[in-house]
Amino acid sequence: MIRSRFGTFRGLVRLALSYPQLALGRSASVAPDPARVRRLVFVCQGNICRSAFADVVARSVGLRSASFGLSTTTGRAAHGPAIAAARALGHDLSTHRAVDLVDYVPEPGDVLLAMEVRQLHRLAADPRLATLPRMLLGSWTRPMLPHLHDPYKLDDRYMAQCLARIEQAVDALVRAFPGARLS
Repeated sequence: MIRSRFGTFRGLVRLALSYPQLALGRSASVAPDPARVRRLVFVCQGNICRSAFADVVARSVGLRSASFGLSTTTGRAAHGPAIAAARALGHDLSTHRAVDLVDYVPEPGDVLLAMEVRQLHRLAADPRLATLPRMLLGSWTRPMLPHLHDPYKLDDRYMAQCLARIEQAVDALVRAFPGARLS
């Protein structure tokens, strides 16, 4: 059950730890002014599973979006199992190419949406990004799951579960940030 719902035992522990970090204001979140948000920028480690999928879903529902990874190689293709899981959910991840943090160009109205608390801390520590609003994408799932553990090389059932959670979160963002709509 842990492997299919949380990826690993470490994923479950990090999820459990993320709730008090968020509640006590130790997540490095900086809430945006919803009226100023013009683009959703999804962030994860490699930009080949979670953030890549969130970007594809956001675009499919008519939102301005982008994604990047904190430690990746720009141009890298999406992870094969992520492509398969995305296809099962009706999304095409096959043409996605990763973007590394150094190649991300911030724009006015960007809000960064990370998958893990530790990623928010990395974003806050980056002088280029420290002033941008940033949040946990999992705060938009129901029930709230502030830690969306990396599905890379994990159980296919967890990959599907993780991407379904991301899809649910992105659907909630449509209503929360109307200024990010394309038209």
